Amino acid sequence: MTFPCFFTSSSHEETFQLGVRLARVLEKGSIVAFRGPLGAGKTCFIKGIARGLGVQEEVTSPTYTIVSEYQGFLSSENDGKVPVQVNHIDAYRLRGNDDFSAIGGEETVFGGGISVIEWCERIPDFVPAGAFRVDIDIKEDGKRLIHMWRN
Repeated sequence: MTFPCFFTSSSHEETFQLGVRLARVLEKGSIVAFRGPLGAGKTCFIKGIARGLGVQEEVTSPTYTIVSEYQGFLSSENDGKVPVQVNHIDAYRLRGNDDFSAIGGEETVFGGGISVIEWCERIPDFVPAGAFRVDIDIKEDGKRLIHMWRN
């Protein structure tokens, strides 16, 4: 996958598969920051990332819990499957960086796992240079325009 890139998704399955593809380029410490309106498909995309990382549990949006943690793995030619924690963060209910810091945000995002952040614009201090960015817009015909790049 080469960045920046644009995709048009016509279905949940296409959005999910983009997540699976993005998972292949992630490594320990990767941060993926999502922006898009309600119902754009952020969680669907993240479910694809989780599947691509071997997460077996059902992934749901942590809107009320803020953070959900899953166990996945990275494939390595030399080491086989390397365990990795996948942190799914939903910042929708947060009022800013301080809110997230108060619940241990630094340890969650910068602790060496892979962090995916919905509503990243609410906690900009947790989206450092080098993070993967995913913007999803809903087009008039219901399709999703997905723009991905490295920060």
